[in-house]
Amino acid sequence: MRRILFIATFLAFSFVARAVEPGHKVLAADRGTGKMAIINAKGEVEWEFDNKHDVHDLHMLPNGNILTHTSSINVVEISPEKKIVWKYEAKQKEGYKGRIEIHSFQRLADGNTMVAESGNSQIVEVNPKGEIVKTVPLKVKRSDAHRDTRMVRKLENGHYLVCQESESCVREYDADGKITWEYTLDLNNRPRSGGHGPEGHGVEVYGAVRLTNGNTLIAGGNNNRVIEVTPKGEIAWSVDQKDLPGITLAWVTTLQVLPNGNIVIGNCHATKENPQLIEVTREKKVVWTFKNFQTFGDNMASAVILGVEGHVIR
Repeated sequence: MRRILFIATFLAFSFVARAVEPGHKVLAADRGTGKMAIINAKGEVEWEFDNKHDVHDLHMLPNGNILTHTSSINVVEISPEKKIVWKYEAKQKEGYKGRIEIHSFQRLADGNTMVAESGNSQIVEVNPKGEIVKTVPLKVKRSDAHRDTRMVRKLENGHYLVCQESESCVREYDADGKITWEYTLDLNNRPRSGGHGPEGHGVEVYGAVRLTNGNTLIAGGNNNRVIEVTPKGEIAWSVDQKDLPGITLAWVTTLQVLPNGNIVIGNCHATKENPQLIEVTREKKVVWTFKNFQTFGDNMASAVILGVEGHVIR
């Protein structure tokens, strides 16, 4: 009887351990260490690439190549052999003499690549030859190369979901550049404070994805929280700065919604006291965290979970 009880207890413990401590393979980049790397579920470096640029977007393409940027004006596709096999270089649009910064991009189903050009205050779609085949103007009070945009995604309906840091809002634009939906962040009943760490608080939004239910999940940047907003602009769900036990959210960046409904949150500038990535359930239970200060540092703004079966919204 004791033997049976021991085996049953062991199996139950093993199942619980596997259930609450899953592993993820992670592709991420950090400006402080100048590294872009793939880390497996055991924490081992499988691949790395020197990239000292401030990487704000990353994609693992179906062909195994990585889409990222290596300077403020260059979007590149890198092979596993670390060869640049495709490149786009942004240039000043007619009548504009200032700087350009690219913070977001996306390989589209038709093979073209969407690029958001801050400073130029526009979205362009570029064909495999590097030629601009479509331009969508963005509405800004004043063009700002560093703050026009952060994360931008083209939606299934052909519109664009655009995080506009300088405007403190997320906007949906149609193909002609008309705003069809907008949500402006607020300070969430806390005073504005400076800094990039957990003490910093503002409305400089970073990321957003459109959910299958039509709501928009927003990574608030230095708003220190994640909110799900309905088409009417009502908050349907949120994870605030101190909602997760033992974790403080700082500059909330990337969002990934897994097939099981769990959400992976990017937590940048949060200091070594906090994880850089957090997987949470809809009940705000922490399932998994990623904390790697050997390869990456406190400026890990962009990360991608790899090897997940099923469709991941990111």
